[in-house]
Parts: sequence; C-alpha cells; structure tokens
Amino acid sequence: MTEVYRTTVPTDAVLSIEEVGLDQLELIRELNLRIFEEERVINTFDREDLLILLARVNGVPAGFKIGYRENGRTFYSAKGGVLPEYRRQGIARQLLYVMMDWARQKGYKRFAYDTFPNRHPGMTVLGLIEGFRVTRADYNTYYRDYRLRLEKDL
Repeated sequence: MTEVYRTTVPTDAVLSIEEVGLDQLELIRELNLRIFEEERVINTFDREDLLILLARVNGVPAGFKIGYRENGRTFYSAKGGVLPEYRRQGIARQLLYVMMDWARQKGYKRFAYDTFPNRHPGMTVLGLIEGFRVTRADYNTYYRDYRLRLEKDL
C-alpha cells in the first residue's frame, strides 16, 4: 500500500488516504455495504488504470473511492463514500482531490462521475462547489432516481 495523501481533519484526527490493491477488496466491500446498504461495489474491477483509494481516520477505515479509465481523455470516478460518522469533515473532498491529482499525473484531461442527487445530495453539492458542470441528466430505473453526470477539465 502506498500512502498518497496525509492531512489533519478539522476534528484534529489524522486523515490518511492510501492507494490500495484488490487484496483490500473485502474491506472496501464492507465499507460499501455500510455506506450504501448494497453489496455491489462496481460491475467489474477488470479496468484499465483502476485506482482504489482508502481513507483512514486515526488508522480506522472511514471511506473509499474507486475510479478507472473511461477513455483516453477521461478518468471516471465510479463509486466512493464516507461512513456517516465521518461525514462533513472534508474526507470526500480530499478523496476527490487525490483521485483528480492522480488522474492528472497519468495524463487524463477530464474527470467525471455520476451521482444521484436525491439519494446523495452531498456529492452533487461538492461537485458544483468544486467547479464541475452537469453534462447529462437522466432517470435510472434501478435506483428510481435521477442521475447527473458531472465533469471537470483537469
């Protein structure tokens, strides 16, 4: 595991964000189940430039973010979240920054993610505050919610 970012969150706890491999998939699945109350993380982990980030607060797993190459120009953040007890401390924002920096260093020109504003309003607000633009909106019948596509040039 390679630590890629370290800072102090507002509660004076130490936040570390690490790039982890598929050997940590069980931990990611546990976090996913607690955060989203669903078993599926992403459809497949067989992706080019797969990046899995794990956030820890004082060494305790608090959140994750997974992304991969969508095409030669765009890096796609497929899923990520923070446990409820660690929200509103800037952890999701730091995960986003680390992933965007990583994608920029790999030569990607655009960063994108989809979100469901009625299920996860915080990710919509975060994206808009961080300068993302809504590039698509549609209705997802599985989640029975509107899905927004947010994109930003890197």
